[in-house]
Amino acid sequence: MTQKILQAARRASGGGGPARSRSLYGELHRRIGRIAPPTAPFDPPPGSLLSGLSHALLDRILSDPHLHSSKCLAFFDYLLENQPSSLSFRPNLQSHLVLACRLLKATNFGGAERLLRSVLMNRNGPLPFSAIACVIEKRCVKARIRAKLLEMMFKVYSEHGLYGQASQAFDYMRKRGVRINERACTVHLLALKRSDQVGLCVEFFGKMVDSGVGISVYSLTVVVDGLCRCGAVKMARELVEQMSRKRVEPNIVTFNTLIDACVKWWNFNELDLVLVLMQKEGVEFNPETYKFLVGGYASFGWAKEAEKLIFKMHDLGLKVEIHLYNLTIGAFGKVGSARSAVNLFDEMTKRGVEKNADTYWALISGLCEVGEIEEVIRYIGEMQRKGIQIGEVMMERVVDAFCKRGMVDEAYNFLASIEKREAKS
Repeated sequence: MTQKILQAARRASGGGGPARSRSLYGELHRRIGRIAPPTAPFDPPPGSLLSGLSHALLDRILSDPHLHSSKCLAFFDYLLENQPSSLSFRPNLQSHLVLACRLLKATNFGGAERLLRSVLMNRNGPLPFSAIACVIEKRCVKARIRAKLLEMMFKVYSEHGLYGQASQAFDYMRKRGVRINERACTVHLLALKRSDQVGLCVEFFGKMVDSGVGISVYSLTVVVDGLCRCGAVKMARELVEQMSRKRVEPNIVTFNTLIDACVKWWNFNELDLVLVLMQKEGVEFNPETYKFLVGGYASFGWAKEAEKLIFKMHDLGLKVEIHLYNLTIGAFGKVGSARSAVNLFDEMTKRGVEKNADTYWALISGLCEVGEIEEVIRYIGEMQRKGIQIGEVMMERVVDAFCKRGMVDEAYNFLASIEKREAKS
C-alpha cells in the first residue's frame, strides 16, 4: 500500500523519480536558454519528454532566476498553444501568476498583461477575483509587484465590462493599503460612463475620494459629464462645489460641460448657479462657452440675450461663427421680432460676416411670420443676385405668406418671376 502511494507521488511530481525529474529539468533548461526572443520559438524536446512535466516542475522552471523571463514566456506560450497534445495537464492559475510576477519585475508590462488577460478571460468565462486573491498573496512576495499585478487585474476587468470584479479588486487593494493609481481609476470611470453606468460611476468616484486617491480635475469632469448626460445637472454642479472645497479646482472644460447640459435641458435656474460658481472660481469664458450660451439662449427664444453675447464676442476679438448669427436671427423671427432680425442681419454686413442660405432662411422665415411681404421679396432678390439657391421649402413658406394675406395672384406672379430668372441663369 505504501509503495503505491509513493509511486503516485512520484507521478504527480513529474514521474520516474528524482533522477528523471532532474533530467527533464536540465533538458528544458538548456532548450529554453537557447531561445532568442522575440522571434525564435521554443524548440521542443523529442518524443514524449514533455509528458513528464508537472505543475510543480513548471513553476520551478518559471521561477528560475537563471532563465530570462522573456524566454520563459516563449516557453509558456508554446505550452499554451500545444496543450493538451504535449501535456497531460493545463498550466494552472498559479503558473500564470508566477510568470506574470517575473515579467512585472522585469518591467515587461505588455507581456504580463497579455498573460494575465488570458487567464482572467479564459474560454470558460471570466475568473472570479476571489479565486485569485489568495494565490497572489502567496506567490507575489514583493509588495511592489503585488500592487502592480492587482492594478493590472483591475484594468483588465474594467476593459471587459466586469465592473463588479473590478470593484472587488479595488476594495481588496484599499483594505490592504495598496497604493492605487489615479490614472487607472480614471480609465475605469471612463469605461463606466461609456456603458451608461452613471450610478456606478458616481459610486466609484466616491470610493476614490474616501480611499485618498489623488483626484484630478479630469476624473472629476468625467463624472460630471456622465451626470450631465442623464440630466442630473444639479447633482453634477453640487459635486463640483464639493470637490472644490477639497481643493480639486474645476477648469473651463468642467464648466463648459455643465453649461452645455444646462442649456440643452433648458435648465436656466441651474445655469445661473453654474455661472455664479464659475465666477467664484475665477474661470473665464472661452469661445466654446459663448457658443453653448448663444445656442442655448437662441433655442429657448431668448434672442436678445444671445445677441448680447454675440456682440460681446466681437468686442473681445473672438470669431463669431455664422451659425450663431443664424440661430439668433431665427430666434428673433420665431418670437415675432422681425425688425430685430433684420438689424442683426445688417450687423453681419457691417462686421464682414458672409451670409449663407441658412441665414436667409432664418430671416425670410421670420419676415413671413409677420407678413412683411415687401421685405421678403427684397431679400429673395438679393439671394438670386448672389447665386444662392432658393429651395422648395423656402418657396412654399413664401407662397404661404402671400396666401395668408389674400395675395394669391401676387403669389402666382412671384413664382413665375422666380422661375423665369432661374431659367435665364
